[in-house]
Amino acid sequence: MSNITFANPGYFYLLLLIIPILGAYYWKQRHGNASIQMSSLGGFAKAPKSYKQYLRHILLVLRIALVAVLVIILARPQSSNNWQNQTTEGIDIVLALDLSSSMLACDFQPNRIEAAKNVAVEFVSGRPNDRIGLVVFSGESFTQCPITGDHAVLVNLIRDLKSGMIDDGTAIGMGLGTAVNRLKESTAKSKVIILLTDGVNNMGSLAPETAAEIAQTFGIRVYTVGIGTMGYAKYPVPNMFGGMSFQDMKVEIDEQMLRKIADKTNGKYFRATGNKKLKQVYQEIDKLEKSKISVQHINNKKEEYFFWAVVAAFLLLLEVLLRNTIFRSLP
Repeated sequence: MSNITFANPGYFYLLLLIIPILGAYYWKQRHGNASIQMSSLGGFAKAPKSYKQYLRHILLVLRIALVAVLVIILARPQSSNNWQNQTTEGIDIVLALDLSSSMLACDFQPNRIEAAKNVAVEFVSGRPNDRIGLVVFSGESFTQCPITGDHAVLVNLIRDLKSGMIDDGTAIGMGLGTAVNRLKESTAKSKVIILLTDGVNNMGSLAPETAAEIAQTFGIRVYTVGIGTMGYAKYPVPNMFGGMSFQDMKVEIDEQMLRKIADKTNGKYFRATGNKKLKQVYQEIDKLEKSKISVQHINNKKEEYFFWAVVAAFLLLLEVLLRNTIFRSLP
């Protein structure tokens, strides 16, 4: 239900101008008209009254109404919906995605990073009541999107991800630590990190096990996902002609470390060896127990002066028309 509010309510003090308008009109009616002396008005008592006598104050009414409408326009009427606080089921989630060059391997279609992005977008779209954030890591880590309920913005940021945005490497501990930092101030009863990587921690000043201990301290569950087929996968590498060639490289995922992180934080480790399996992993995570969070809906305000401007124009036109036609003979 839309309500009308005013951006500049102070202009309503201008309505006090109506008082001198009424005073001037009263004075003019009493003293501004010509008069003659007659011995008796008895002869006029039975004379029929013209409609002009009944409507003799209509011009004053129109002028006062015009002033009032102009004041309303100056006060800037706006329509907006009430803020709605409601409680819904949801959790706070941070997606931590590996963007190292090894994520370009083609054992997923079209490659690991694109497959991970597609499944992440589908996951976000399927959880409208959750607040979700995005952390990316490679040789270092940073927050791509803080925890938010604006999933449209988050989805666009996920789709814009690409390998090479960060110095190459695999700093799993730093990625997990950054994700924990985004969630540590959360007041949600359930806080979750979904960490996806295809390698072994080889960079960063924070060990994955230490980051897991910090997550445990803040009551954050970590679900780890190892992405990559078993054995070997084709990786794109530059060739001598300036193009790209593919060569088989061994898939190395520190599953033992990822299991430790998950176990320590009361989460779970998953291994995704293909697009279908990766989708099933996210579907299983999607079944997480939800907790109640408060969601506030805000609607943008809309200017509503146009209607009042039309009313003002109508009142002005009507006054000018009546003054120059029906009431032209009146003072």
